[in-house]
Amino acid sequence: MRKLGVLLLAGLVLAGCDQQQQQPVRQIKVRSAEQNQLHQLDALNLAIALKRAIYDAGYTCKRVTNAGFVAEWKNLDMWMAHCEYDKARAVDWAVFAGPDGGAQVRDCKDIPGSGLPECKITKAPKGSFNTVKE
Repeated sequence: MRKLGVLLLAGLVLAGCDQQQQQPVRQIKVRSAEQNQLHQLDALNLAIALKRAIYDAGYTCKRVTNAGFVAEWKNLDMWMAHCEYDKARAVDWAVFAGPDGGAQVRDCKDIPGSGLPECKITKAPKGSFNTVKE
């Protein structure tokens, strides 16, 4: 009788394991003022900001001729800058702006197959990339 009671109790305990309620996972989104400010810039000032991030990462960019917002990826905002050079091939740079005010830069040719969003501008800034608005 005692063995039957232990087996019955063990069965109830095991059956209760499947009855655990799953709590929904809450996503916490952390953003910085810098991330938000990039969305407010006109084309010329966005070009300056992205060019600076590219140089700070150790790369070069002679002229930004096109740029814009690509997508959110995790807690980063992904931007793209099309840089042209005098005698070298043009390069599309992916610039990831983080909530810490920092940026990470990748050559867009290295993006396919990495799991990152495609380097395709989804939101272009207003204005011109090479003239100052009066």
